[in-house]
Amino acid sequence: MITKDMLINNIIKSYPDAVDILIDNGMPCIGCPSSQMESLEEAALVHGLDIDKLIRELNA
Repeated sequence: MITKDMLINNIIKSYPDAVDILIDNGMPCIGCPSSQMESLEEAALVHGLDIDKLIRELNA
């Protein structure tokens, strides 16, 4: 299960299919250095995304 406090890098490693969902939701820079240390919630805030919606889609 993906949670908002997980690091983007760990999500991508554990759930490779999440990459398409993240990109489709407006988070195209998942490969940038910030993703190594940034939580899903932090990244969602930076990109103006609804974290609850994003988590629902990632866990569907």
